[in-house]
Amino acid sequence: MAEGKPGYGEAAPGDHLQTSYNLWLVGHQLEHGHAPWRDPFSFQPEVKPRWNFAGWPFGWLYWPLQAVLGTVLAWNVFVLLGFLGAGGFTALWLREVGTPPGASLVGGLAFAMAPYLQAQWSAGHLLAWIAMLLPLSLYALEKARKGSGWWLFLAGGALVSIPLAGQLHLALGAIPFFAAYALVRLPWAALLAVPALGAGLLADALAVHGTTGASGRQFRQVEHYSASLPDFLSRNTHMLEGVVYVGWTVAVLAVVGLVALILRRRWGMAVVLGLGALIPILFALGGNLPGYHFIWSHVPGLRNTRVPERMMPIACLALAALVAVAVSRFRWEAVAVVAAVLLVVDLRLGMFHPTAANPGNPVYAALEQHSPGRILELPVFDAGSQSASVYLYYLMQAPQEHPSGYSTTAPRAADRRIHELQQTPCRDLRGLGVREIVTHYGAKNPCGGRLIARSGRIAAYRLP
Repeated sequence: MAEGKPGYGEAAPGDHLQTSYNLWLVGHQLEHGHAPWRDPFSFQPEVKPRWNFAGWPFGWLYWPLQAVLGTVLAWNVFVLLGFLGAGGFTALWLREVGTPPGASLVGGLAFAMAPYLQAQWSAGHLLAWIAMLLPLSLYALEKARKGSGWWLFLAGGALVSIPLAGQLHLALGAIPFFAAYALVRLPWAALLAVPALGAGLLADALAVHGTTGASGRQFRQVEHYSASLPDFLSRNTHMLEGVVYVGWTVAVLAVVGLVALILRRRWGMAVVLGLGALIPILFALGGNLPGYHFIWSHVPGLRNTRVPERMMPIACLALAALVAVAVSRFRWEAVAVVAAVLLVVDLRLGMFHPTAANPGNPVYAALEQHSPGRILELPVFDAGSQSASVYLYYLMQAPQEHPSGYSTTAPRAADRRIHELQQTPCRDLRGLGVREIVTHYGAKNPCGGRLIARSGRIAAYRLP
């Protein structure tokens, strides 16, 4: 259950394979007595085992799911849990603020069904799951405000987990949003932003420094991914990253909710939720927003981003809260039911499609039975090419080190090696420790070797 891309006889490429691999690594590493935050297979032997920040915290949940259900079904269940978590934590937060149960559930529904999050779930971007940690942190803050201060450990842990999961772009907006909200509700809790910022700096130093992404992005990449004003009014966009439609029902109810807060003189909440919705929406325009190039060039951390919509979960959450406020102002209880129906119609699901998975591939089953050794997949794709995600998926069936990998922050040494292998794939394979060649997409094997197994367009060869 993903974007529905064709697989041409293999697993369809996509970021859902990368996310699934990163989550699977946590359990695999633990089962073998190794550090669950490391990836020992990608970009070998050029680098030490890489930090696998994407495994935190949901790798601990994915581990038993994958062990019991298998990779494909576990992924589908994980997607559904994403919806439930996003909506559930939002509803809990709104209920703790004092919103009636019906209105809280409507707010949770508005966040869980936000088209932006749907698009990210369908693409397999971990961002969609990590986004639920923001309402969880706000819920814990509200619990601390009314009761035990121990809840702040949960609030701080949820907030710190956003950058520790590798979602540094989202963290650039989520941490200030949390701090602003805390200043309104429980001022001294805004200090929780400090360890969250520290976690972001740590993740950047360990996962980005010394990689192809360390020198920053080019602004033309930002312009390529920038949303346009019509994108906020229509589902029909030219690319998945540009799905920023918020829904007419959400927009109208959010305005009503904001006006209600102002009329009730709840200035702090009106400012936080209003700006929480407005700023990410403006930033999503990226290159289409006058002055954004200056902001992007001078705000610390933003220079390393290329997809300006990545802060949209904050806007979706703020809008959902304003929707709940609007619904709570009506004394007729059926209004919540009517609003929920309108949201389901307006924000209807339509981004998930059956996607080729190819579980239990016999070629990789045969590889698993052979002696340990690195493998080289052909063709050799750039580290940032989504096609390389397929190789990560099959590694879950036969875990072995390989020179390849899929990351927009690939180690520079590994990136150079990949480019060398693209030019001369058979050069110095023994020095690299490569013992098997695996060809995909019907590619030829120019390096020779004994055929181990073949299935469709995939074949494996043992080098002499």
